Amino acid sequence: IISVCYPSIVLYFSKRFRILTKPSFQYKTFGRHRPQVTRQSSPPESTMSSSRIEYSEKYADEENEYRHVILPKELAKELPKHRLLSESEWRRIGVQQSRGWQHYAIHRPEPHILLFRRPLGTDPQTGQIDPELKRLALEEYKGQFGLRGN
Repeated sequence: IISVCYPSIVLYFSKRFRILTKPSFQYKTFGRHRPQVTRQSSPPESTMSSSRIEYSEKYADEENEYRHVILPKELAKELPKHRLLSESEWRRIGVQQSRGWQHYAIHRPEPHILLFRRPLGTDPQTGQIDPELKRLALEEYKGQFGLRGN
C-alpha cells in the first residue's frame, strides 16, 4: 500500500491503484511531540458487507426459477470454496430471500456470485410447493415465450 499526503488528508492507493479511500484513522498532534494515531469507530464489517449484497431479478425455465446473489469480494473470501452453502450458512452471512431457495452451483471464475434456484410454484412464506402456484407459474412462463399450446 502506498500513501500519499495532501494537506489535512492522507489517501491510500491499493497495489494496483484501483482503490482510493480515506484511512480509518486520524493523526492528533500534541505540541512538538510526534503525532499519535487514533482509530475512528466504524460499523461492524458484517453489517457493511451485508448492505452491499446485490440481488438479481428472478428468471425461470419450465421447472425452476433462478436468481443470483453478488457478494462483496471480501465477504466471499471467508466462504467455503469447494462446497455448496446450506440455508443457515447463506442466511448467516447476510443473504436475505424468501423461503425455498437452494444454493445449487458454484461458478468457479466468480466465486463471489452465489447461484440459487427453487421449483416453480414454491410458496415464498412456507418454502413448500403449491400445485396451484406451480400451474400458474408454468402458464406465465409459457406465455412469456409463446409456448401456450405446448
